[in-house]
Amino acid sequence: MLSTPADQSEGVAASLAALGASPSGVRRVAHGTTVVTNLLLERRGARVVLCATKGASDLLELRRQERAALYDLSAHHPPPLVDADRVVAVHERRTPQGVSVPLTPAEATRVADAVAALAPEIVVISLLHSYDDDAHERMLADAIGKRLPGVAVVQSAEVLPEIREYERTTTAVAEGYARPRVSLYLRHLSERLASGGYPAPDVMTSGGGMRTAAEASSAAASLALSGPAGGVVGSAAVLRAAGLDRALTIDIGGTSADAGLVLEGEPLVEPGGSVAGVPIALPRVLVETVSAGGGSIAWIDDGGALRVGPRSAGAVPGPVAFGRGGTQPTVTDAHIALGRLDAARLSGGVTLDAAAARSAIAALAEKLGATAERTAEAIIAIADAAMARALRRVSVERGIDPRSCALVAFGGGGPLHACALADLLGMRTILVPPHAGVLSALGLAIAPERRDAASSVMRAADAVDQGWFGARLDALAMRAANASATRLAWHARVRYAGQGHELDIACAPGDDGAALAVRFTAAHAARYGFTLERPVEIVAVRVAATGDAVAVTFTAGTAMKPGAAGQRTLAGPHVETLADATMVVAPSWKARSLPIGGFMVERV
Repeated sequence: MLSTPADQSEGVAASLAALGASPSGVRRVAHGTTVVTNLLLERRGARVVLCATKGASDLLELRRQERAALYDLSAHHPPPLVDADRVVAVHERRTPQGVSVPLTPAEATRVADAVAALAPEIVVISLLHSYDDDAHERMLADAIGKRLPGVAVVQSAEVLPEIREYERTTTAVAEGYARPRVSLYLRHLSERLASGGYPAPDVMTSGGGMRTAAEASSAAASLALSGPAGGVVGSAAVLRAAGLDRALTIDIGGTSADAGLVLEGEPLVEPGGSVAGVPIALPRVLVETVSAGGGSIAWIDDGGALRVGPRSAGAVPGPVAFGRGGTQPTVTDAHIALGRLDAARLSGGVTLDAAAARSAIAALAEKLGATAERTAEAIIAIADAAMARALRRVSVERGIDPRSCALVAFGGGGPLHACALADLLGMRTILVPPHAGVLSALGLAIAPERRDAASSVMRAADAVDQGWFGARLDALAMRAANASATRLAWHARVRYAGQGHELDIACAPGDDGAALAVRFTAAHAARYGFTLERPVEIVAVRVAATGDAVAVTFTAGTAMKPGAAGQRTLAGPHVETLADATMVVAPSWKARSLPIGGFMVERV
């Protein structure tokens, strides 16, 4: 089905109707959404008023005092989600040693009145060192709640109880900015599904697990990568079924390409990351997004160079070949001009107009003084280069050699670009999964429920004994677990004293600080190639409580064992039209069909 940007719930309902399934036969609706991502990209969120400690009220403007691009003086960070005139300074201060300026009832009342005068849709409170003790945030939230009983209040210590004021503030602000719109969307979607007799949706979080729609409505920041996370979860399942356990993943859609990483058969989940220029320091399946998809527009800059993206034709009007009003050539049009997309129709009732695509590419080629074929090839090569950079960032920057991994290529455009990307990265194995075009939906369907909880520690490792640490982890488990939880996974955020970053180290209630220090030292050596003669600090601990994943069995319908009649072998160059995608087998590559469905593509 085509996207429905004006109301995405319409697209969900239309897709269910197109399936023709009886509502009584649907036990569960698993939903992944880009609502939060779009709100941040398009700056269409709620009107937020931020309350911050006096003297630290410019955090959103100051950021980390780094430039957007080191060598590009014209590059700028995106503007903060909250303008400076909607930040209220609070006369109070807590230090790591304790309270130096207490928050008085009179000051809380003054701040509440100042907030009310700014007519917020939602209020965010982020006061210094609330990760250690949030009494001052709770006191201010009570005062604002009494003054504005119909306005929700977000406390940063509830969203992210960890050090780093800037990241905690931006994460809390992102939560406040997105929550009203996300709550409205999920309520609207739930009502639309209920009117059709369907159950309320479960929603994928950035961490790769599911939450109920009611829970997700009050945890909007955790949905920032809801859509892409499903694809990496689905990739991991297919990878395990194929007998592999390490892969880079690339999900290429109409607007963007999402690169991910699977290690030991599981998606890599990390805390932190930036979405649309907004740091959100919550657990997320590692996804690196670049503006390079089938709808990315090719254009010529002021210097006469060919560029691709970040502008996209989107679903409306779409590529020129879709005949929906698009006039600017896109990556999809380039593939069509080269004869790589030759199906009579695409899903959603879109007829390909190959002549229009070739004409648009030819017009661009004329401006460049090149042939249409060379221009189409260059458009695709530019998009490939952007995707390859994203794949390097998720692998090389974490000490992972791409050559040791398979490449799982999915989405409508993944199999089109897979061989070129593998060539750029020196990879030798590509897995084109069954149902490649809808693998993200499969990931949503099989993802277990997941709830996370975190707690600040800020202690030297040698000062953390087994009893204290076990009690802290047990308390976290009580906060995160529910009746559906069958597995608990704890991680500690550990660093050398004085470092500005941490590593996630697996831990359990039987551990103490010394055991964590040993694991951290080994992990630091593996990641960075060296260790330091410095004390080790435990900054925070997190727990993920997950339920059982939905079991899935992949089958191609025919037992395609090597040499069996059902097995197919395709030698490049070859273009194979799949049910929901198109696969290009490049020269020097060979594809063989798999018993689980899909293809293994290997360098000859």
